[in-house]
Amino acid sequence: MPVASSVEIPVYAQHIDPVPPGAFTGHILGESVKAAGASGTLLNHSEKTLRLIDIERSIELAREVGLQTIVCASTARLAAAVALSEPDMVAIEPPELIGSGRAVSKERPEVVTESVERIRAVNSRVKILCGAGITTGDDVHAALKLGTQGVLVASGVVKAPKPEGVLMEFCNAVRKFI
Repeated sequence: MPVASSVEIPVYAQHIDPVPPGAFTGHILGESVKAAGASGTLLNHSEKTLRLIDIERSIELAREVGLQTIVCASTARLAAAVALSEPDMVAIEPPELIGSGRAVSKERPEVVTESVERIRAVNSRVKILCGAGITTGDDVHAALKLGTQGVLVASGVVKAPKPEGVLMEFCNAVRKFI
């Protein structure tokens, strides 16, 4: 059974390739991800980086099939360039902090604030997320204070001894902020 039909939250694919249906053996098609029930896709994660032209094309293809897009950006400059392509969300994620337990919102807040400023200068609609090293409610609160609308997390939750407790801590941090 596909994950998307067995949970009550949106499911995002880890990636789609910037190719249409056709002779592209081995590629991940947006149409296939959508048919599997996904709501969106993550693009340009540090483990699967793309050229800017391929990010733009992937966003277009995702939009054509009704998938939302989260695009990771390692720098403020890249974040602004990505925002011009109008993804649904941009996630600020310096790769050296991913999975480190050292939150970018605390370790390098200037990267977050500069990214927020540059993104807002070119796109006022895109949601901005903060990723890389987020493991506590304090990390989430710090990210929100820096101007983001949310966080992008993986290892901070899935590697936690009690993932549900971490998620509740994140939710409580958001409640305190709003």
